[in-house]
Amino acid sequence: MGSFHNELTEKLMDTIVNLKTKADCYDFFEDVCTIKEIIDMSKRLEAAKMLNKGLSYKEIIEKIGLSTATLSRVSKALNYGTGGYKKAIEKNK
Repeated sequence: MGSFHNELTEKLMDTIVNLKTKADCYDFFEDVCTIKEIIDMSKRLEAAKMLNKGLSYKEIIEKIGLSTATLSRVSKALNYGTGGYKKAIEKNK
């Protein structure tokens, strides 16, 4: 378990899991995050999908505009992380 796992984060994850519609998700995330944070998370997920398909850093940077540092972090998490990106990619094929 990561060091951020605690009672409050458990409640947050329960809340996210229990959102039923895409509209509910939009409403929740727009209230909780800045628009930039939502866009950044979206770009990271898209980068993980692209890396998983074998696209190069250059192709990904050109298509979605991530920094090389962020793309490197996404790649590290995709390859050596907890499997969260891979689960998300698999569930959204």
